[in-house]
Amino acid sequence: MFGTLTTESKDDLMSRGYSRRHMLKAAMLVGSGATALAMNPEIARAAGAPARGLIRISLNECWTGPMAPGAQAAAAIIAECNRYSPHEERGKLINAISAMEKIPQDHIVPWPGSNEALARSVVAFCSPTKGLVTADPTYETPGTAAKYIGAPIKAVPLTPDYRHDVKAMLAANPKAGLYYVCSPNNPTGTLTPMADIEWLVNNKPKGAVVVVDEAYIHFTAAYPNNTATHLVRQGKDVVILRTFSKIFGMAGMRVGFAMGRPDLLVKLNMHDDGALNTDLPIPSIACATASLTQASLIAERRKQLNDVRGMTEDFLKKQNLRLILPTETNMLMVDWKTKTAHEMQTAFRAQNVEISRTFPAWPTVSRITIGSRSDMEGFFAAFKKVVSA
Repeated sequence: MFGTLTTESKDDLMSRGYSRRHMLKAAMLVGSGATALAMNPEIARAAGAPARGLIRISLNECWTGPMAPGAQAAAAIIAECNRYSPHEERGKLINAISAMEKIPQDHIVPWPGSNEALARSVVAFCSPTKGLVTADPTYETPGTAAKYIGAPIKAVPLTPDYRHDVKAMLAANPKAGLYYVCSPNNPTGTLTPMADIEWLVNNKPKGAVVVVDEAYIHFTAAYPNNTATHLVRQGKDVVILRTFSKIFGMAGMRVGFAMGRPDLLVKLNMHDDGALNTDLPIPSIACATASLTQASLIAERRKQLNDVRGMTEDFLKKQNLRLILPTETNMLMVDWKTKTAHEMQTAFRAQNVEISRTFPAWPTVSRITIGSRSDMEGFFAAFKKVVSA
């Protein structure tokens, strides 16, 4: 019944108050099948072939593919992929992350993106009595996973300037097992000040963990001086998640990583003995390793984003729409005021433009991914047809 869980994992779940029903759901969640896939709101909505000529600005994908050094490294290793590990590629990726982030190698674990690690963190650190606290709106995977396994959830509104309200988050559940901070936040693209994150880490209940999701950190102006990696170096109860799906243009290659104390990472892995994060495609790992250190290319993509996002902001402001600003990422939230997000998504789809889904906290607000200049010019043309219809 619980064949996907290790004996250690079963004992751990039982000691934290999980029922047999909850344990079965945990087993399904960590089984890396349809249940795990359903926890990813982006991949779940990307299923199916897109219409011909569709402008895809809904899933926060990068507007272009992998960086050239990464693509070259991936292509070069394909001929040797008859071997499970031709040249210890996984170890090379960990070494590169360690050098870049100044984090010990045993504080790093690769993952297929960051979504699975997010779902696993809920299983590892929450329970029927130790709940999850998130912002609202924010990325949905932790909340979806907590609901699925029966852990209590508190969703706390963002501050008026769209930060995580860390004091309200702690007050919402002073005995939570996991506090989730997505910074820059998805869907708002806004940063929560490091001082606020540090306050939460220093004031949370003993034994609770703060997960800091930095999927979009490379897009920010202050990178690399605005990350939470110093909290990992200090041995805090913090797990940081990163992904190569965003600025590196590798969403379909499924590579990311977690950083944290070894004892915290062990808890993420115990449910399948680390099988999921040791079974990554070799070309994807090679691409990630070669891309990670491309500081000039990262800066170049950041500038491209800033230019096209600025153009998009100017266009939408001229339409007398409210924008949630400042955003530092490849997304922008637009308040249609008199139309619901669902109505606008349907109207844009009729013009062969796919914008993002509805976020329940803000029913008239849509998330727009910043694509290429051509993508956004197509969005502008579609907008004019939508509003004149």
